[in-house]
Amino acid sequence: MTKNTIFKEVIWKKPHYYEILHNIFKKAKKLQMKKKFLAVLLAGAMVLGVTACGSSKDRSKSTTEAAKKEETTTITLAAAASLEKCYTEKLIPMFEKDNKGIKVEGSYDSSGKLQSQIENGMAADVFMSAATEQMNNLVKEKYISKGDVVELLENKVVLIAPKKGDAKVSSFKDVTKADTIALGDPKSVPAGQYAQEIFINLKNWNDVKKKASFGTNVTEVLNWVAKGSASCGVVYATDAASNKDVKILAEAPADALKTPVIYPVAALKKSKNKDAADKFVKFLQSEKALKVFKSCGFTINK
Repeated sequence: MTKNTIFKEVIWKKPHYYEILHNIFKKAKKLQMKKKFLAVLLAGAMVLGVTACGSSKDRSKSTTEAAKKEETTTITLAAAASLEKCYTEKLIPMFEKDNKGIKVEGSYDSSGKLQSQIENGMAADVFMSAATEQMNNLVKEKYISKGDVVELLENKVVLIAPKKGDAKVSSFKDVTKADTIALGDPKSVPAGQYAQEIFINLKNWNDVKKKASFGTNVTEVLNWVAKGSASCGVVYATDAASNKDVKILAEAPADALKTPVIYPVAALKKSKNKDAADKFVKFLQSEKALKVFKSCGFTINK
């Protein structure tokens, strides 16, 4: 490589180094030593190259640090199907707006299924069930600390029918007049467990079972009734209020449903994002979050 080539290369990449190189050139010219001129020029280019490299590394380090500050923590919320609309449409967007560095991804299904998924390795950070049974099971199995559980909400169990058409039934007592009764599967769906308790106490469970279609979660039961696939069904009051294609026929009799419909919430012990999970649970207890739950039809458990 000739001295002119080196000179052009350096000037092309770093025009602001021209003055430095020009001074080197003047000194070399005064010495009238062509060999030393080349050596000095090369040394200058190397110094400038090292300086530029260091500057580049500094910029890269600054960029990396800035990127780390902007990193988003994602937490997974495992929540009962009856909570999906309230979370996706209102609560999660509200929380993420106030907490730019945290993203919440929801997984909604029957509380029993979610419990099973957590037991089988689901990487959930926060669990909110539609009954205390599933939460208590996870506490016993050491997935959740008892002291972290907040029994936040209460719901009601209602009997519904398609909005269009005349229902053959009017209450939980005469529900067997219906052709098809949609219920959550009592094995894993809290709404189904509540329905079973009601009908056992009303002494018509055996007759109800003969006409029952069992759904995998309460949302499926709601949709069956809304589409007319079932004559009636048992869901939560909040679910009924969220669907314009169903009507409420009756609320579960107090003497038939003795178990309160409580929704507990807690962060999991082994959450990889425990601080963010705890922050989300704390947010759910705030006045503005409770106001949203109320607007969705829930009662605050005090």
